[in-house]
Amino acid sequence: MSKCSTGLAAVTIVLSAGAAQAEPIRFEYWYGLSGQLGDVVQQTCDRFNQSQDDYEIVCVGQDGYANAVQNSIAAFRADQHPTIVQAYDAGTADLMMSGEFYPVSQMMEDFGIEIDWDDYFPGIANYYASSTGELFSMPFNSSTPMMYYNIEDLEAAGITPPETWEAFEEALVTLKANGEECAFAYTPSTWIDLEQFSMAHGVPIATNNNGYDGLDSEYVYNTTIHVQHMENIKRWHDEDLLEIRTTQGGLNARDSFAQGECSFYFGSIASHSTVHNLVEDTFEWDVAMIPVYEGTERKNTVVGGASLWVLSGKSDDEYRGAAAYLQFLATPESERFWVTNTGYIPVTRSGFEALNAEGFYENEPYRGRELALASLTYTDPTPITRGIRLGSFIQARSEWVNEVEAALQGQKTMQEALDTAVERSNALLDRFARTYRGQELP
Repeated sequence: MSKCSTGLAAVTIVLSAGAAQAEPIRFEYWYGLSGQLGDVVQQTCDRFNQSQDDYEIVCVGQDGYANAVQNSIAAFRADQHPTIVQAYDAGTADLMMSGEFYPVSQMMEDFGIEIDWDDYFPGIANYYASSTGELFSMPFNSSTPMMYYNIEDLEAAGITPPETWEAFEEALVTLKANGEECAFAYTPSTWIDLEQFSMAHGVPIATNNNGYDGLDSEYVYNTTIHVQHMENIKRWHDEDLLEIRTTQGGLNARDSFAQGECSFYFGSIASHSTVHNLVEDTFEWDVAMIPVYEGTERKNTVVGGASLWVLSGKSDDEYRGAAAYLQFLATPESERFWVTNTGYIPVTRSGFEALNAEGFYENEPYRGRELALASLTYTDPTPITRGIRLGSFIQARSEWVNEVEAALQGQKTMQEALDTAVERSNALLDRFARTYRGQELP
């Protein structure tokens, strides 16, 4: 090679290097939300990419929380996993015990990014933290269940929104007597019927304070007031006081309510925005906290939704990009964008107080969403109501759904169904404990 060509080559290399450095660092984020909520996730990614030139986040929808977690695990084995994954509450214990993550509080400290972690609502942040308070994943889309009701149907029947399950049953009877075809659109849900119900009533679903105090836990929900509640639901179904509405059956409970077919349904506050858009001012509706049985001292419900986990095995540049994205999400502007365009609640005190101060929750379409925070903070979390830390919980939820559906179809009693679900779920817990024999929850 001549001296001239050598010089040209050197210049080419320098220019190429300069061009390479100008390229943003790319990293992937797999999320589970779909539909309108998934669209808003994508918009947060677009806003981040447009806000700076150093990083490019590639956001890939996985069509469901379970898919996001399971696909990430499969991709991890092939070293093709994303840098960030949106994982729902049910996968928390599994991810914690895997150890294959970069604790977000540690990552932000490593990259010199200050986040006021004390500003996060304890009931939300504690769900994703170790026993010593180290935050493992970033609180993001947080919710809790609500009772959605048709104001016009209730007023026509002369009833007020029920605060107890006894009053709720009376409301169903009155609505039916008043000519309503569908008083209650129901879909079996472990999150609402079991987990949040147990939190609000201050009863455990498993020993060891719902798994927090040891891997050798066992489910006990087949011995609590949960049994009575599910037997009531079965009876209401038999007495035509509720209708099972599922997507597989043609119209799910949310849409049955939003189309004005049914007077009640229970769902996440995250559906608030979607319900508002579907109703399109065709009738008046509102939300309230889920009822409790008479004689119950109501407790706080617990956070649902998902958090953002940063997975292990990535480069420093990718982690730097992930830290920048999480810092972007933590800004008041991003929190406001997320809360405004979804039904989710703020995860920080300052975010909630700022919205309250400007009257955000006093007007449509946001009025009523503040009740979700009232439910989450109704009491200080107790060892029973701070959350759930049980391995293989995703599969255990399926066991509950399968058995409850069998009971609703008349194949067995509700007690038999819950006994079977507990037996099978305890086998899952036992297998999980043996997998991590000798270890403790962090």
